[in-house]
Amino acid sequence: MNPTTRITTDFSAQSTAAEVVHGTDLTGRRAVVTGATSGIGVETARALASAGADVTLAVRDTEAGRRTADDLTAGTGNTKIHVARLDLADPASVGAFVTAWDGPLHILINNAGVLTTTERRTPEGWELQFATNHLGHFALATGLHPALAAAGGARVVSLSSNGHLDAPLDLDDLDFRKRPYDALKAYGRSKTATALFAVEAQKRWAADGITTNTANPGAVMTSLARDYSPEDLAAAAANYEFKTPEQGAATSVLLATAPSLEGIGGRYFEDCEEAEPHTPARPFYGVADHALDPEQAGRLWRESLATLAV
Repeated sequence: MNPTTRITTDFSAQSTAAEVVHGTDLTGRRAVVTGATSGIGVETARALASAGADVTLAVRDTEAGRRTADDLTAGTGNTKIHVARLDLADPASVGAFVTAWDGPLHILINNAGVLTTTERRTPEGWELQFATNHLGHFALATGLHPALAAAGGARVVSLSSNGHLDAPLDLDDLDFRKRPYDALKAYGRSKTATALFAVEAQKRWAADGITTNTANPGAVMTSLARDYSPEDLAAAAANYEFKTPEQGAATSVLLATAPSLEGIGGRYFEDCEEAEPHTPARPFYGVADHALDPEQAGRLWRESLATLAV
């Protein structure tokens, strides 16, 4: 396939994860889905489990995880659903998850995320949205790199958002130490970072048979918006066409499983196709140039390694 050709599929914004994975056999494949107890995450895990994958729910609340696993087994008949604790804002928790993982990993879906309207920081002093949405997943993916390489043809999917559109990274002030905190800018920057991760991971890991892409699930009313005020929610409803969680999970599942996307990486998808460049004509759609900038992606990778090392 010509690397400059924009990728389209037979699916759309209205397609569900179940429709996308229908007819795909994932028997023998192992998958990890972060944040898999609700919303998009649980529907992503459900679709993978329905196709026969061995699915690990990587979650902060393991009791909720076990209830979710039981529900997924009852609904899909798949008994190979596991629960493991993972707090992406805690480097020790990420390290413990990586250390405990044994064997190959075929699918990693970096789905979990936080969206908060108040300034919060980790014990290390990192801004919480950036620490969770980017740094935690970066540490998880790089830590699991040997397992992904061992799988042969592994796929990594990182979730972004149209919040990235007006939020280019400030690599000299990732934690809002030099300027007043802005919650939506912080969220948007973290989602720019997840897209840049896919760009650089593809460059570094393609030779290992690993493909990495970014998925924008679209606007889905989930627990992610629990800190939003009624006014914020009303404004969002006026600007976006909301999807169901099943529809929101479709693009992630497509990137993780579609045979037609084998070997395709470093790209940003929304509504089950590669996103077009962002233009003012469609203010809430498309991908911004700053989210695909290879120079920024490389620098962010180095900065992330340095931050985690400290």
